[in-house]
Amino acid sequence: MIVQHMGRALRGVAVALAAAALPALAQAPVEVPFYYPVAVGGPITRIIDGLAADFEKENPAIKLKPIYSGSYQESITKVLTAVKSGDAPVTSILLSTDMFTLIDEDAIVPFDDLIRTPDDQAWLKSFYPGFMENSQTGGKTWGIPFQRSTIVLYYNKEMFKEAGLDPNRPPANWKEQVEYAQKLTRRDASGKVTQWGIQIPSSGFPYWLFQALAIQAGTNLMNAAGTQTYYDKPEVIEGLTYWLDLVKKYKVHPEGIVEWGTTPKDFFEKKVAMMWTTTGNLTNVKSNAKFDFGVAMLPAGKQRGSPTGGGNFYLFKKSTPAQREAAFKFIKWVTVPQRAAQWGIDTGYVAVRAEAWDTPAMKQYVAGFPAAVVARDQLPFAKAELSTHDNQRVTKALNDGLQAALTGTKTPEQAMKDAQREAERLLRTYK
Repeated sequence: MIVQHMGRALRGVAVALAAAALPALAQAPVEVPFYYPVAVGGPITRIIDGLAADFEKENPAIKLKPIYSGSYQESITKVLTAVKSGDAPVTSILLSTDMFTLIDEDAIVPFDDLIRTPDDQAWLKSFYPGFMENSQTGGKTWGIPFQRSTIVLYYNKEMFKEAGLDPNRPPANWKEQVEYAQKLTRRDASGKVTQWGIQIPSSGFPYWLFQALAIQAGTNLMNAAGTQTYYDKPEVIEGLTYWLDLVKKYKVHPEGIVEWGTTPKDFFEKKVAMMWTTTGNLTNVKSNAKFDFGVAMLPAGKQRGSPTGGGNFYLFKKSTPAQREAAFKFIKWVTVPQRAAQWGIDTGYVAVRAEAWDTPAMKQYVAGFPAAVVARDQLPFAKAELSTHDNQRVTKALNDGLQAALTGTKTPEQAMKDAQREAERLLRTYK
């Protein structure tokens, strides 16, 4: 009898303890693992950690877990591995061009189900249309622009003056770009180059820098549905021929493969007078260039043009509805005009909404540093970055072709024909 009473008493205590624990369980914060690619120079991890801490202060029921996942290429590989092993993040910033790959892998969900109120709809419409080209397909929104860019021309104003060029008049077209680069290339007594006129990186993201040349020559590299590439079009071959002419014909650009990562360093060390790179390097250049520099839209061929670039937020399927709601709350929070503006100021990326440019902080920043608006002003001439189904292999086919042409193992025409043949083989099943 005593044993029965004790058993009942213990059960009663257990029930009471469980009941007491319920509110604690109910208040356990929603965890949001968040992959973030660290690919561009600068103190970006510190900024992201600060944003996460500020968001958690305002939203104590949500625990953001930034996971720094390396370059964009390393990040997509890690994410797809995590999806297959059932350990996917809730949200992640990956290249806007990873959209078709993530859809084909059934890794992500569209944002449309979370867009419920007129405020949500207004928020979605507030992003620059140029950035939404790589964020929407099939009538659905799969990515939200955040860390976005265009390619811009950076130039050393002091070198312009020394070469007798107007430091406030950057080259406006391909012809001028060659003429300027010829004046800016210097050689020592033995004929060795001590200062290159121009540098367009060809490692890391060669397709991206090259895409600007193709657009300027008159065409983009793919269709909007991601099922067709145009690598062997005459305009594409014309763009590649121009790049090679800078190297071989005019001898104003280094030979072979030019490193993406060291190009800004070469600019800081005055080894090169003009460079093409992402506006995402703007803060890096502002902090490290010990000379007066200019920033300009890319020179026009038949037309002006740059691909957009950079990363979008995605939402992963293998997450709970509560986690997706929490991630959505963070994505809306971090893209409000004031934060989008501050992110642009801190990094050099293009603030992704027009309202961000009307904030007092951004207006003040632009007044003191007009270079900050160049990438934004180039948006009307920008096209969607190369993105297709089986994107990594289709892009690799182009990268391999570009490297073959730049290292002299194939002519531009042969390199692009071979790249197109491989892309068509890969895309056959998606047509």
